Amino acid sequence: MPYPYVLLSAAVSLDGYLDDTGPDRLLLSGPADFDRVDEVRASVDAILIGAGTLRADNPRLLVNAPERRAARRAAGRPEYPLKVLVSGSGELDPAARFWHTGGEKAVYTTDPGAERARSLGLAADVVPLGPRLDWRRLLEHLHDVRGVRRLMVEGGGTIHSQLLREGLADELQLVLAPLFVGDPDAPRLFGPGGYQGGRLRLVETRRLDDVVLMRYEPTAPGAGPLPTAADRHWLALACELAAACPPSRTAFSVGAVVVAADGTELARGHSREAGDPVVHAEEAALAKIDPADPRLATATVYSSLEPCAHRSSRPTPCARLVLAAGVRRVVTAWREPDTFVTDADGTGLLTAAGADVAVLPEYEERAKAPNLHLLHGS
Repeated sequence: MPYPYVLLSAAVSLDGYLDDTGPDRLLLSGPADFDRVDEVRASVDAILIGAGTLRADNPRLLVNAPERRAARRAAGRPEYPLKVLVSGSGELDPAARFWHTGGEKAVYTTDPGAERARSLGLAADVVPLGPRLDWRRLLEHLHDVRGVRRLMVEGGGTIHSQLLREGLADELQLVLAPLFVGDPDAPRLFGPGGYQGGRLRLVETRRLDDVVLMRYEPTAPGAGPLPTAADRHWLALACELAAACPPSRTAFSVGAVVVAADGTELARGHSREAGDPVVHAEEAALAKIDPADPRLATATVYSSLEPCAHRSSRPTPCARLVLAAGVRRVVTAWREPDTFVTDADGTGLLTAAGADVAVLPEYEERAKAPNLHLLHGS
């Protein structure tokens, strides 16, 4: 199922703290960054926080600039983004400013938490997610039921950590403030635990008075069985490459990208690349990499169509080329139909040899789009 684009936003001290332990909120940034946050809020469909942030900060989560609210109205959007509160227990303060300012609100909670939240008479849509908080169900509901395409997450540290651990964050906007907290009891942005992926990619730095904004994309492939935001990023690129293939009535249009474990793109390719009428996408990409490159052993191949197990144009199918290169992880959008060959089971060939294969069906329509003329109405 498709999810919204998830943008994590936070400000921290130089030693990684969100706040100190004093009675008042520690201000980590200033007017220039506050205006930037207001601009980001105006650009999204929803803003999400956890119950801990509600208790600690009592935020309003508004778009403050009148001209930005006017621009939203002119575009046919609500004046304020949907405000989303996540709470496992449903034990919430009905007097908090969150409920009494801005536009629509929603509470995502557990089944027991939903009973408690509804008993408070909150002016909010209460959505139970089952016996525990399920981030994938939450994101699917936001996307499919509430129409949220861009989600801004403003805290707190537990929420940010959970989304990164599960590979569900598409961007991290981190503001670094020039001060130290140094209190081990103060809240930190990220908690301990296993995080999906590896090294993040820095896409922007910007000075805002005396703080620095750093924007990161978690684009390194995840090592676990669950697909990550990075997997979605690279598979979407593979689908874009498929759409750029020269058309054919005798072969599929496929795109492929090979990515190292640290998030470095090693190569990309697509069907019929460079005028070769029979080259396949994975074949074209792998041919650009030194076979002795040690990064291949921990790399991931992203292909819009599963690597082929049989082909008539050349002796070695792409699934065997992937294995011969030493790659043991493949992410694909679409299982090959039997349009041109029978027993088209590249996934079976790969998994039988010990490779991990993840299929992300939410990208299947994108992968099929440049091939609809071959599918006979399927």
